[in-house]
Amino acid sequence: MNQIVENQQETQNQATVEALYKALARGDTKTVAGSLAGDLEWWFHGPQNCHHMMRMLTGEAPHTEFKFEPRSITAIGGDMVVVEGYEGANVYWVHVWTLKDGLITRFREYFNTWLTVKELRVRRSTLWRSQPRDLFRRSLPGLMLAI
Repeated sequence: MNQIVENQQETQNQATVEALYKALARGDTKTVAGSLAGDLEWWFHGPQNCHHMMRMLTGEAPHTEFKFEPRSITAIGGDMVVVEGYEGANVYWVHVWTLKDGLITRFREYFNTWLTVKELRVRRSTLWRSQPRDLFRRSLPGLMLAI
């Protein structure tokens, strides 16, 4: 029964994040703001000039500044959703969203970084790994996110 509840939560969380990206693409700030907790925790890893998502979430930049088109959206670990995308050969990004009660409470943004997510609590297994399409042509620094 617990697995069923977790699967439902993952499905709902994934739908919330998918709706967020669609709202961002439309410039629908009301839907975006309604998806985020008031005390959103944010963390960024990458070049300083690539804070695109946070600039969009805060309204500092218009929704047309950077086009986030997810290539994959994966719910993992019950409360997390990992989104991966790339824009040409030089821009690769991964977003990790944490949700609680239908609201996004934490956001981690990784730019031009190869990411592996491992669960260390119980299974000690890999839950998710980046799959950038051009990994073999260029070197991306690797990070491991332990949850």
